[in-house]
Amino acid sequence: MILPVYPPKPRPGDRVAVISPGAGLPGILPLPYELGLERLEKEFGLVPVEYASTRKMGSTPRERADDIHAAFADPEIKAVIASIGGDDQITVLPFLDRELIRANPKPFFGYSDNTNLLAYLWNTGIVGYHGGSVMVELGRPVAMNPLTADSLRAALFTSGPYELRPAERFTTGGGRWENPATFTREPESLPADGWSWLNADRVVEGRSWGGNVEILAWLLMADREIARDPSAYDGAVLFLETSEEMPSGEEVFRILRNMGERGLLQRFSALLVGRPKTWSFEQPLSPEDSARYAAGQRAAVGRALAAYAPDMLTVFDVALGHTDPQQVIPYGGTVRVDGPGRRITVTY
Repeated sequence: MILPVYPPKPRPGDRVAVISPGAGLPGILPLPYELGLERLEKEFGLVPVEYASTRKMGSTPRERADDIHAAFADPEIKAVIASIGGDDQITVLPFLDRELIRANPKPFFGYSDNTNLLAYLWNTGIVGYHGGSVMVELGRPVAMNPLTADSLRAALFTSGPYELRPAERFTTGGGRWENPATFTREPESLPADGWSWLNADRVVEGRSWGGNVEILAWLLMADREIARDPSAYDGAVLFLETSEEMPSGEEVFRILRNMGERGLLQRFSALLVGRPKTWSFEQPLSPEDSARYAAGQRAAVGRALAAYAPDMLTVFDVALGHTDPQQVIPYGGTVRVDGPGRRITVTY
């Protein structure tokens, strides 16, 4: 088992790669992308560097792998940031050169479809960062959410412990990115109820693993980047979240059940569950239906835990993944979950 190490961090003024290992959506939705690039420069002091397929929809897996290699191999690039996710990054993994990437470790930021690359880095021995895409978090209308900006800044530039905080409000929807008017007003938000805890009678510390539930299911089906020896996950902290595709509670339960049947779910010492995305243009749920959807997903996770890991320390509604605000979770880094103190501390 390879123990991941933290790669060196960038400093203001450094060059950072902006790549699209999932989908080249910057090419057809430039408004949030250009805004995200602007904030990288003006608010974070970094110099974004684009690659051949960053704005190219329909790029081949080989082309996207070439961009990943170029970004990691360039000594002037100090971090790599995904523009956004996608739905076929799993096809890029076979083209990656593990030795090239291992020899040139860089902090990589992304989530959603980028769970593929984060799991790959975990197995390569490099700590990655689940969160912080250019188009979504950096390209948020009007301004970045302060909770998001603080977490991303800490993950980018600092090393050491960082305490996560419950969101006081959260955003469920937003305007269409094709419409310039979307970027003239803050997204509407609702009050948040804070974290919910189960089995919060202990303190757990371990390396993190997980990501987007749907992508993890694909990796499991394809048998890609899942440790051959399940003991690799013993004592680790699992974190899970769902996307804007809004899988049903039953689907989430079945994915976790399959992880349990494979002998994975019960290996972890704690579970962090992201606040689920409960609205999309394809499923524009009312506030009441959104609340029912979130409750159904929580119940589905609870059913799976009851069957395979009934004593697991669990925290629901953490601001990770497809939610606004979003906090960055180190992938393969140290996470401490303090049940009695109701505190979560990650190490960036």
